Amino acid sequence: MTVDDSFSRKIKDVAAGFIGGMTQVLIGQPADLVKIRLQTSPTPTTSSEVIKLVLKKEGPLAFYKGTLAPLFGVGACVSLQFYGFHETKRQLLKHSGTSQLLLWPQTYIAGAMAGIVNTPITAPVEQLRILSQANTKSLSLVETVRGIYKAQGFKGIYRGSAITLLRESQAYGVWFLTYETLIAYIQRTRGYNRREDITTPELLLAGALSGNALWLSSYPLDVIKSNIQSDGFGAESKYKGRISLATKAIWASGGARGFWKGIVPCLIRAFPCSAGTFAAVETALRVMG
Repeated sequence: MTVDDSFSRKIKDVAAGFIGGMTQVLIGQPADLVKIRLQTSPTPTTSSEVIKLVLKKEGPLAFYKGTLAPLFGVGACVSLQFYGFHETKRQLLKHSGTSQLLLWPQTYIAGAMAGIVNTPITAPVEQLRILSQANTKSLSLVETVRGIYKAQGFKGIYRGSAITLLRESQAYGVWFLTYETLIAYIQRTRGYNRREDITTPELLLAGALSGNALWLSSYPLDVIKSNIQSDGFGAESKYKGRISLATKAIWASGGARGFWKGIVPCLIRAFPCSAGTFAAVETALRVMG
């Protein structure tokens, strides 16, 4: 079997992923802010209480706080995710000499690699977004970066990289595995000869279900990451960037349930975000050929 390993094919993968990433941010930013506030709240609260408080004290535009960094950052991240997935898929296909990856473990491995390659961008982008969303004061992106650099220098931007790597590899391994499994099921049961025959509603459903699978498989890691990246710096730091300290603190304050704080708005957000991401990527790839 001949695998299309051309430069133009790789550029198309990157471009389609970028479009998918920007779509994801614009759909999910308000729910993401609620999730971050729930995850980092020192006292028990609910989604409705967070929403009411944001509207009362910060106004409706606050739900898009910290959007600029992820709009381009997540666009870059998702472009790397899809490039990483497709590039790993191409290499595995060339190595095996087959026309299609095994769903397990090869598709999971390709998805995990997608998460690994985008971690260097994801870690600082999410650090900036989390700090902006967790802070009730209105700070610009530049002010947030300056604050981090002043407190801890360049390494502060990459705080939480280790836990981000763990979350990304698990999350995107499951994300792509679930999506490709559902796509294969749809093609088989609907009798489609080509992937391009799958309808947009079917793409949206497969993407939505994959988004929930992603978070259910990795949410405790995300809670730990959010607490590390929203922590103070220097003398104000409770966790010193250490996964073990953050994990112990979450357990001490909320037990096992503490690792699932904010899961409801996260799953609600994941449904349209993941649906929109995959549908946008598939549509872009079809248009580009």
